[in-house]
Order: sequence, then structure tokens, then C-alpha cells
Amino acid sequence: MTADLTLIADDPDLAPLWRAIHDRLSAGNDPADIATVTVPDLPPGGAAALRSWLDTPAQRRRGRTRVPRTPGGTKVPLRELLVVLALAPDQLQSLVERAVDRPVVNRKNSRLQSAQLRLELWEHAATQLSHLPLLLARLKSAGIEDEAVTQTRRLIDALASLTRELPHQRPRTLAKLAHDHAGDPHYFDLGTLPGQRLISAVAELARRPEPTRPDHIRALLADHGIIADRLSATVLLHQVRALGDGPIDRRLNEATTPVALNLLDLTRNPPRLAPQPLTVVENPSVIEAAMECGSPQPMACTSGQLRAVDHALLQLAVDQGVPLHYAGDLDAAGLHIAATVQQTYGAKLVAMDTALVSAAGDLPSAIPLGPLPSTCDPALAAQLQATGHVLYQEHDAVLTRLLDPAPSERGALQAVPRQAGE
Repeated sequence: MTADLTLIADDPDLAPLWRAIHDRLSAGNDPADIATVTVPDLPPGGAAALRSWLDTPAQRRRGRTRVPRTPGGTKVPLRELLVVLALAPDQLQSLVERAVDRPVVNRKNSRLQSAQLRLELWEHAATQLSHLPLLLARLKSAGIEDEAVTQTRRLIDALASLTRELPHQRPRTLAKLAHDHAGDPHYFDLGTLPGQRLISAVAELARRPEPTRPDHIRALLADHGIIADRLSATVLLHQVRALGDGPIDRRLNEATTPVALNLLDLTRNPPRLAPQPLTVVENPSVIEAAMECGSPQPMACTSGQLRAVDHALLQLAVDQGVPLHYAGDLDAAGLHIAATVQQTYGAKLVAMDTALVSAAGDLPSAIPLGPLPSTCDPALAAQLQATGHVLYQEHDAVLTRLLDPAPSERGALQAVPRQAGE
């Protein structure tokens, strides 16, 4: 590039022209095919420079110009400009990139390439997932970004490879299957998008509605020989008596401290629970307090979550006719979980009422309350909002209510006495 062209490229009055040409080139236009360029914001100095290069003396005398101003902007004859600048069409791109300071990316070619990649991907998916037409339709409707094509192809291949082998006669863990079919033991973790797609695929193969509860999801997978994690998560049981003679029944009856049961315990050898009310609490600290004060009432703790193991225990209690009580923190998460347990399992909420908030005083904790779920009782919500702070189960007012219930409640909350020989 000559010094004159360098000066032209750096002239701020001509910058709008170079941007307009850059846009045309990026749209896929060939430089040799561009006859004119309309520049919406060309300043007077730029128009004057172009007219000095392109207009003939005769045109100037007659008041005519090759660079007319139109309602859409200033129209510049590009071919004539290239002749004046002694530039071949194939040299235009380098001048424009120098002036605009960014490369020309042919968006037309990029769009064509992207469209071709998507076409190839969905043709591949139609072959690989022919046994899962509903899942294939869902993947297509979700759409993909250009950079996600590789990841989507990996998902398609892993799903196709895994689901073709179902059901497994010899159960295998989800982590092992993810390792063998996707190269990553965590690829199909149930909280991830690939995990969700696997659930959809298995439900489609089973011709069953797609489950949403964690325990129902694991049951669906187990029916097809896929064992999702059933060992690491546990639910604590304290002072819970059992009436059966299975291994878990014996563990509960012989225990002197809280018993941690996992999903395998509750599904392979479920205990037969005694029919006294079971109080389910959100926080392990309540179980610690119950041990310290020697409370005899049966309790369980979900550790502030509703995981598959927690759902399994609650469903077991319902199936066996065990009355359920539930108590959680009075914050957004605690109230949401409480509403779920109440609505799903018919639990009676305890230590979660306006009287308890009053007993806790004006400053139940140092933590601001925040928004409350719409399921919260309006009177309770109003009283909590008046204090402006969360009421946790560690508060003395809550512990007193849970561990030293009113006389009218004590009879219902007493544990079934141990039988001789237990």
C-alpha cells in the first residue's frame, strides 16, 4: 500500500465510506460486483474529497456530480473510485481492513457453513436416534449455537450408544455408563443437561411420562438397569422404631444414636415403621438437640434438601400409614420445602406458625428475610416480614416447641415403647 493510500485509509472523513464497504464485503459481495455504495453518514469533508477525485471539470461547471446525496445517504461509484486510486478489486479488502481495523468476515459463507453443519448434524441424529423420535424432535426444537455443534454431536452419540443397550440385565452404575459411553463419569449426572436428556430417553423407551421427583427418576432408571447414586446421600433417623425383622429394622431398633440410611437401604430392604408420628426436620442440629435433651419422639432429618433418599423415606411413611409432621426454617427455601412436603405427602406443619414467630421476638436472627414463596400462609408471611429476618430452627423458641411439645401434642409424639428384648 502506498503512502497516499495509507493517508486515505486513515482519513476520519472517509471512515464511514470504508465501514460501508466493509459491511458489503462482510455480507458476501464480491468487490468486482459492487457498482455503488451508499454511505448514510458521510461528512461534508469526505464528500468533497470524493468529488474532487471523481467529478470532471465539465460536471462541475454544470453542477453535476458522480457523488450525489440521496435520501438514503451519499452514493459513491466504487468502480470509478478504484480506478482513481489505482486499485484492483482484489486489493480493496486489504485497504478496507486497514481503514476499519478489523478483518472482513464473509457472513454469507459463515451462514452457509453453519447451515451445512446443522444439516449434517440432524441427518446424523436421525440415524443415531431413530429409536427415540420424541427426543430427537426435542433436540431440534431447542436449537443450537454454532459453537455447540460439537457438544451436541457428542451428546447424540453418547445417548445412542447407551440407550441401544437398555435394559441392562446386570445393573450398572450411571457413572460407569457415562465413563464407557461418553468418556466422563460425570457426563450424565442427573443435574446436568445430558442427564436430563438421558431421563427423557429412558422415559420414551419405557413409554412412560417423564418423572420429576428424584426418587421416581431413579426408579425409572433402575427399571432399565441404570443405578444412579444411591449410597452417598443419607437421611438421619432418631428414636424411630420398626416392626419388621429385616436388617434395617434391626439397625433402627438396636440404635442408641441416629441412624443414617441411604437410598439402597430404603429400597432394597425397607423397614416396617412403627405407626407413631414421625417428625421430619430440616437441620441436623435439631437431632443433636433431641439427643442432648433425651427427647423420645421419633425424628428424621433431610439436611435442608429433598433428595431421592428423602422422598423415598417420606413415601415409605405414607405407604405404611405413618403420620408425618414437618418443620423447617422460616425462610424462602424452608417454606418452599415445607409446602412441597405438605402438598405431596400430606404432612402436618409444626413449629412453623405465627405463634412461634411471636415467641421468637423482634430479632429472630441477623439474616434478612428476603422474598417469600407464594405458597406461604399470608398471616405467617406478614408476621415474618414485620420482623424482616429469618427464623432458624436453631432458635430456642423453635427447639422448645419441637422438643417439648404442648400437653395436647405430647401423646401423639411419644415413641412406641421398646419391646422386651429390643
